[in-house]
Amino acid sequence: MNHCGTCQSLPGVFTPVVARGATFHRPIGPAAYDCVKVVVVRSGSAILFGEFGQKAIGVGDVIVLGANVLCGSEPEGYVTVTTLYLDTEYVVDQVFWRNAGLLCDRLAAREFAATLYSEPTQILHLGEDRAGILAPWLDELVVLCISGDFAEHFYRIQALWFSVAHIIAPYIATSPVRLSSTQRATTRPSPPRLHRFAPLRKEARTIATLLRDRPEHRWTVDALAQTVHLSPSQLGRVFVDAYGKSPIAYLTMLRTERMARLLRTTDTPIAAIAHSVGWGDPDFAARQFRRSVGLTPGRYRTMSRSGPEAHRSG
Repeated sequence: MNHCGTCQSLPGVFTPVVARGATFHRPIGPAAYDCVKVVVVRSGSAILFGEFGQKAIGVGDVIVLGANVLCGSEPEGYVTVTTLYLDTEYVVDQVFWRNAGLLCDRLAAREFAATLYSEPTQILHLGEDRAGILAPWLDELVVLCISGDFAEHFYRIQALWFSVAHIIAPYIATSPVRLSSTQRATTRPSPPRLHRFAPLRKEARTIATLLRDRPEHRWTVDALAQTVHLSPSQLGRVFVDAYGKSPIAYLTMLRTERMARLLRTTDTPIAAIAHSVGWGDPDFAARQFRRSVGLTPGRYRTMSRSGPEAHRSG
């Protein structure tokens, strides 16, 4: 998994907001970040793929990705984007202040956020004109974040992000009850990376480290729970509170990421790759991969090796 290292613009310096611009000509990902991502398509087009299947994106679209959501893309020739990385705790803080008249404290804000459900990946069709309004704010955000002096530019960065949020927020769909199996709480806060007073449970960090270090191991919830001296149900609650996924869903994400990387970079047979990441049954591995990425392993390997013209024709 890609930790939101981009939320640290300088080594050892935590920043809750980071903006970066990039142009891509080759397939990207799939990858997952432990922060919220807001991706604005500036030019070009691409096919987005993930647990939602495949969706076309182009100029005027904004993609909102929840924390720990696998997503990749296949540029149709090229795609230029500006990406905002937002620490989830920072997002919850804004939920509190936006609803300060209704909420008594930040704990209430977390509970309030947990009652709003949304798809983990949303494509907001703002249109070229409305998305164009964002362009100067996004460009300035990138320049300020690259400068590396977050403290000095804090208020301006906040103002620019709030301006962007004001435009896109009305397009984000939420519901007070879960309407589909893929919906989840809109925000699952994680503590700022360098804050020593962070309330993240030690047991959750221990399990996440075990899974990241040995995703190929045949882990079970019972074995993981015994490792940290919790019951399986307690471990589930603690882990979901910390990472927004159950331990097994988190493990599936890690295995899918590793499988995708091996499909891109080696000629190893798909069945052997599946076994190496911890899935003994190739058919089961293929189903899990397709559920997470939106493509079969074979299609993903072909796509990742082909050129732009093949992308459009395939």
